[in-house]
Amino acid sequence: MSIRRILSLRKWIPLQTSAEGVWSCQRVGCRLLADPDCSRILSRNFTVSCLKYAKARGVRKKKQLSEKKRTRYFVDQQRVTVTGGKGGDGTCAFHSEPRKEFGGPDGGNGGDGGHVILKVAQQVKSLLGIKSFYRGIDGEAGASKNCYGKNAAHTYLLVPIGTVVKEDGKVVADLSRHGEEYVASYGGLGGKGNRFFLSNENRAPMLATPGEEGEQQVMQLELRTMAHGGLVGFPNAGKSSLLRAISNARPAVADYLFTTLTPRVGVIQYQDFEQIAVADIPGIIRGAHENKGLGISFLKHIERCRFLLFVLDLSTAEPWQQLECLKYELEQYGKGLSERPFCVIGSKIDIPESKANFVLLQEKLKHGRLIPVSALTGENIEELLMHLRELYDGYLENTKIDGSTPVKW
Repeated sequence: MSIRRILSLRKWIPLQTSAEGVWSCQRVGCRLLADPDCSRILSRNFTVSCLKYAKARGVRKKKQLSEKKRTRYFVDQQRVTVTGGKGGDGTCAFHSEPRKEFGGPDGGNGGDGGHVILKVAQQVKSLLGIKSFYRGIDGEAGASKNCYGKNAAHTYLLVPIGTVVKEDGKVVADLSRHGEEYVASYGGLGGKGNRFFLSNENRAPMLATPGEEGEQQVMQLELRTMAHGGLVGFPNAGKSSLLRAISNARPAVADYLFTTLTPRVGVIQYQDFEQIAVADIPGIIRGAHENKGLGISFLKHIERCRFLLFVLDLSTAEPWQQLECLKYELEQYGKGLSERPFCVIGSKIDIPESKANFVLLQEKLKHGRLIPVSALTGENIEELLMHLRELYDGYLENTKIDGSTPVKW
């Protein structure tokens, strides 16, 4: 009896199971080796699972990042060195053709190097994708027969809305609109071929210039969140819970300080299709203007807000002192920042002791509107949304008077 020495995978094969010559079939999933004398068969079997026992494979969904992990992917400042592309070299050549002994110079010019350009993209939310060094593409060199080198393509760096470009500590560009561009470094000009230097005085120029080096700049990119309104308050004052109540944003909410570590923007949509962006600014503490904690990195995001929403925790004693401290920190950081249109929001009004503090806060507050809300029960949320629309309409009127373009979402 002859047996195949090597059998293919997952095939039915005949095996001799007894001395009487009774044959049976067995399904195997490995190679079988037979002895040279065919006296016995060495085999390793494994089960082949059926479809009904197979593991169900659904559509893989992207895992939601927690607030702590999201901070690793949020970068709001970056130091970048950019260099424009080098221009292509000019060529020194002379025309060569039968029966044309003096064809003259025909060396072409080199192509220009590519620029490095910053371009605002609405889909980009962080400076995470920006590297520390960029170099533009070099231009092509010229060739004979008056062939000019090709100009290099420009290199575009996508940055989010609200990016501020600084050079030597001075602001040189404020990128606040989608599609806006800023040339960070210019590419070098292409060199000239000897054809360029042809003149009546010099009929056979031997001169060709190399391409220029690209411009090099060291920039500091800073991201300042673009929003119409900013929720400003102490840590654990209820800002994130309020943003979840008035918009579809889902910032992390927990009963400990500094739950929010990066600014989050929620968009409120009205029935007339108008949209208002509200930013949840991380908690401000006393001495934030002196960079205590992460004060300055939080305060800079408030500069872009057109109106401010001071969120005060009514469950704490003397909540009016929170308002005075917040205004002081804003004024120390930026002159006139605390004088912008504002609204005072008393959070956690559903707590019993908050109602007594709300009455005292009304007596202390001389300017601005005070709205008590509860993100848990939804109390006075509609009144807050209506007042936000009033602040937004006032912002639109001011932009028309100034002649500037309002920020749209």
